[in-house]
Amino acid sequence: MSSVAQSGTPYYFVPEPSRHPVMASIGLFFVILGASQWINGAAWGAYALAFGMVWWLVTLYQWFSESVRESEGGLYGYKIDLSYRWAMSWFIFSEVMFFGAFFTALWWARSHSVPGLGNIENALLWPDFKAVWPSVAAGVTASPANIIEPFQTVGPFWLPTINTALLLSSGVTMTIAHHALRENHRARTIAFMWATVTLGVVFLFVQGYEYFHAYSELNLKMTSGIYGSTFYMLTGFHGFHVFVGMLMLLFITLRLQKGHFTPEKHFGFEGAAWYWHFVDVVWLGLYILVYWL
Repeated sequence: MSSVAQSGTPYYFVPEPSRHPVMASIGLFFVILGASQWINGAAWGAYALAFGMVWWLVTLYQWFSESVRESEGGLYGYKIDLSYRWAMSWFIFSEVMFFGAFFTALWWARSHSVPGLGNIENALLWPDFKAVWPSVAAGVTASPANIIEPFQTVGPFWLPTINTALLLSSGVTMTIAHHALRENHRARTIAFMWATVTLGVVFLFVQGYEYFHAYSELNLKMTSGIYGSTFYMLTGFHGFHVFVGMLMLLFITLRLQKGHFTPEKHFGFEGAAWYWHFVDVVWLGLYILVYWL
């Protein structure tokens, strides 16, 4: 099923028919079914959700393990490498559009929705309402009908600034590890990769503490108007992406310790690095637009 180049590596590679896509779809079916039933009060939904997650994760482990064996077995040539690069590029582009939608919602609420609530017609109904964004005026809830409990906004100091330093530092350690791999300094690569993974884990713990502080002391919740919903949607989804990126880097590090990747062929490493740098850039946008402005 493949055309072999003179070097012995297939010019292209077509795998045998695989059960993994169908198995992954079954797992996702139970995840969606269980989640939808759980939030609607069906007790068995939680068990269906857990079953689907375990099924799906086991399938992904088997699928990725098979891909690693194919790669380390020399079956992936130039065409496969190129297809992976395009696939990762389009995946990151889709993530850009994903976060772009939430950033647009934040901009629209601040620049149009809230100011629009302060027009002359609404002023007659809610004379005490201040049509300004909560982070601009302390204590403002942007609730014309006064149905939102008072809350405080999250400023840049100090937890978000600490997290910014952590992510920027992780970008530096990631780059150093990449250069070390290209120079075939495997021990240095592994050391800086573990440093990158550690910085990602610390970021998640700091964000978890920030959420606890915001919920318990600032009374900031998902129900705290458009500010609360956009705050948690943007920072929460970013935190999830940091978690996924950290797992990617962890598995790449474990593969490095097993002797995988070479200075000439290591796109698995590069793909994880692309994703991690993308996560860094998104956080910089969050840090400025959510915490500062």
